[in-house]
Amino acid sequence: MMVEAGGTEGSFEMYADGAPKVSEDVLSAGLEASKLWIREAINLQRELVKNFSAARGPITPMEYQVIADYQSDVYESVEAMGMSSLSEANKLTTKTARNEALDAATASIIEHLKDEFPNRLGEIKAAVRSVTKKIVRRRIVDEGVRIDGRSVTDIRPLSAELDLFPMTHGSAMFQRGETQVVNVTTLGMPRMRQQLDTIGPDEFRRYMHHYNFPPYSVGETGRVGMPKRREIGHGMLAERALIPVLPSEQDFAYTLRVVSDVLQSNGSTSMASVCGSTLSLMAAGVPIKAPVAGIAMGLVYDEGKYVTLTDILGAEDAFGDMDFKVAGTADAVTALQLDTKIDGLPAEVLSNALHQAKEARLLILTVLTNTIAEPRAQVAEVAPKIVSIEIPIDKIGEVIGPKGKVINTLQQETGADIAVDDDGVVGTVTIGAKDGRAVEEARRRIAMILDPPTPEVGATYQGRVVNLAKFGAFVSIMPGRDGLLHISKMAPLNGGKRIGQVEDVLELGQAIEVKVDDIDPQGKVSLSLVGDFPESEDSGDARPPRRESSDRGDRGPRDRDRAPRDRAPRDNASAARPAQTSAFEAAFEAELAGEIGDLGPGGPALSDGEGGGRRSPRPRRR
Repeated sequence: MMVEAGGTEGSFEMYADGAPKVSEDVLSAGLEASKLWIREAINLQRELVKNFSAARGPITPMEYQVIADYQSDVYESVEAMGMSSLSEANKLTTKTARNEALDAATASIIEHLKDEFPNRLGEIKAAVRSVTKKIVRRRIVDEGVRIDGRSVTDIRPLSAELDLFPMTHGSAMFQRGETQVVNVTTLGMPRMRQQLDTIGPDEFRRYMHHYNFPPYSVGETGRVGMPKRREIGHGMLAERALIPVLPSEQDFAYTLRVVSDVLQSNGSTSMASVCGSTLSLMAAGVPIKAPVAGIAMGLVYDEGKYVTLTDILGAEDAFGDMDFKVAGTADAVTALQLDTKIDGLPAEVLSNALHQAKEARLLILTVLTNTIAEPRAQVAEVAPKIVSIEIPIDKIGEVIGPKGKVINTLQQETGADIAVDDDGVVGTVTIGAKDGRAVEEARRRIAMILDPPTPEVGATYQGRVVNLAKFGAFVSIMPGRDGLLHISKMAPLNGGKRIGQVEDVLELGQAIEVKVDDIDPQGKVSLSLVGDFPESEDSGDARPPRRESSDRGDRGPRDRDRAPRDRAPRDNASAARPAQTSAFEAAFEAELAGEIGDLGPGGPALSDGEGGGRRSPRPRRR
């Protein structure tokens, strides 16, 4: 039987609103109630088989051959010869020493039985494992003593550490006996969340828990590559255990990633990763609602007797009848995984196992809270600083600006990373940067865009050119408020002369000091330049002073009574006046005639001989 359960992100919000918490009693009752619906599903399947057989005849069972790991004669010989040595080896409490003693005992048994059972080495090894399993289970049921000498309710020594690495946002190590896991938390911007393409309703994944189980954690060598099925499953179990206590995106806008690396393994590394992740999240300043701890439980059923084990080892997981993992806070269960190898489990046994798991979980939570009592108030110095602002949805366009000009300018000038999103009802602006001052400056400017201050007529502002037009330049004098500097008022930038094009004196992004001249009823702002500007050295259009009319030198007084001069009519005046040939053309023509002679009327004469300026036509080629 396989049972999985996990909490949702809204679990603790429902608890805060008065919903009953999922305690051990509630969970046990829920599992017991599910048996009714499981029975109905089984009856429906049986009815389906019955109807199929009635319509098409009985179903022929599939033939198969049972292949046993060993025959009875091999098992009896191994049990007679190796029971004593295998029992002594299983009394050693440390994993390394116990495995070495078991290997030595197995080698001795094989050496003694290889001649008696030739070509049956595999059966001998399988029989040794079966005898070992019998010894371990019988000792637990009869004596209440486990492989490492603990009682059935004891938990191995616990320890925890924080801040293992200086440049991570949050790090911690959790150790339980010979199981040791290091966890690292990384905080990212909201846009770094993982996009999902699955059959489920979720489109994004904000919290990611990755679990790595390298071969060296169990003293082996092997290839370290992409995560396998087991690693993905353990990571998802730990993720589901922590999701219910994570803060909402509105309260804590970060994207979260936790990586659990198993350094040493001897039982329940997935639950150790839950404990270590709680520590690293709290060390990173993530305001989780409550710390979460996990514990792995086991069960041995022999001769009609059920014995529940707390904090099982790897060998007890292999030799036992149940792997039961429970994670949760001090008063609620957040995740559960149950895997049994026996047919059925009494409700009373399951309820007792849940309460026994809670006692161990509370003990682990004490160790966690003694290491760090509550989440840190601030994120690490090396972590990005993020704040979220809710804005009216109709203000999103003002924050982004035309073609993103406003938001891009804010990011360039403040150095903050700004993202805008909406859910169809309200907009959310997320601001992030490594420097908290950049975040505050960006938030201040966005607040001024949402509620822009009103400029005062006659006041002077340090502005920046944000757009150029034929008739002038638009200057941003404060966030969300631009004014027009008309081209007619830009003469001081050109030495007092008239401006032909705005681009000749101004460029985008240029800082300039302006004064507010007027604000019309529609709120449009008219600007003018402020400051001292150099005058042009060229006089330009300046005219020399006119002479007095009486100053005529030695020409004498003007005779106003003289007769008018005879003027030729203006018509045909140009034809009557001979044009003068260019000196260069005349010299070229003379030089050419001296070298090759007179070419006649069709030659390259440039004039008509009388000083006319018209060229002679060139002859056509035939």
